[in-house]
Amino acid sequence: MADVNDFIRVRLDLAYDGTDFAGWARQPGLRTVEGTLQGGLAQVLRTEPRGLPAPRLTVAGRTDSGVHARGQVAHVDIDPEAWVALPGRSDRAPGASLVTRLGGVLPGDLVVRRAAPAPAGFDARFSALRRRYTYRIADDVALRDPLRRSHVLWTRKPLDADAMDAAVRPLTGVRDFAAYCKPRPGATTIRELQRMAWERPVDGPDAGLVVAHVVADAFCHNMVRALVGASIAVGEGRRPVSWPADLLASRRREAGVLVVPPEGLCLEEISYPADAELAARAEAVKAKRMDEDVWDEQVAAPPG
Repeated sequence: MADVNDFIRVRLDLAYDGTDFAGWARQPGLRTVEGTLQGGLAQVLRTEPRGLPAPRLTVAGRTDSGVHARGQVAHVDIDPEAWVALPGRSDRAPGASLVTRLGGVLPGDLVVRRAAPAPAGFDARFSALRRRYTYRIADDVALRDPLRRSHVLWTRKPLDADAMDAAVRPLTGVRDFAAYCKPRPGATTIRELQRMAWERPVDGPDAGLVVAHVVADAFCHNMVRALVGASIAVGEGRRPVSWPADLLASRRREAGVLVVPPEGLCLEEISYPADAELAARAEAVKAKRMDEDVWDEQVAAPPG
């Protein structure tokens, strides 16, 4: 068995339909993306017969139950002997062989599109610059496509997409999103929301739908779905355009903030810096998270 430092770090680019998954994170007795992919990797790499531990996955962004992904990224450290053995007698690269073999054991709602050795310093989670999500809403019965019912939220009231867009523009920047996050012990709610915009496309597959584009360095639990819920309150005329920004400034969760269902949410893309900057980015993000945790403690219990 190779020393841990000799393992080959492999980047996996994957997509999944989250409808029948209980989120990304492995949970006993539940069907999850991580558990399913880990099982597939163990089978293909034959870790148990070779006396190796089950492959451990690190993901760019953990998705909740029912949330979809087109551009998810993860990494896994693979024993070099198992990596080299993947092509068998073929002349294919190990990464291509891994993709093909996983395609034969994974279910149809989970696809690994690419597997390749990661550049030095790559960390799927901490090296990421940003995560980009979309959320799709059909606010007119004429737009309800039964074939997309698990990927588009259906609402009964018409939405003012322009008002929704105006309401979320002031939320961008480095902010404390405590009002929009489900709290977790010891976790910071400070995030950099780099972009949030609403539009109603006039052509393409999303024509007529109300679509949110949300980009951040990272997201806390339920953040995107809570932001969408606040936007809908404005779009339906139940709240003024200023309400989402006022709520953000309060740093308090309110009962009126609806966390919308997961089916309209899709992780579209993870962006990374140039290869030479991957390690530095990972270290900087880890240090930033530690600083934010200290800042949280100071706010919660100010001196004196």
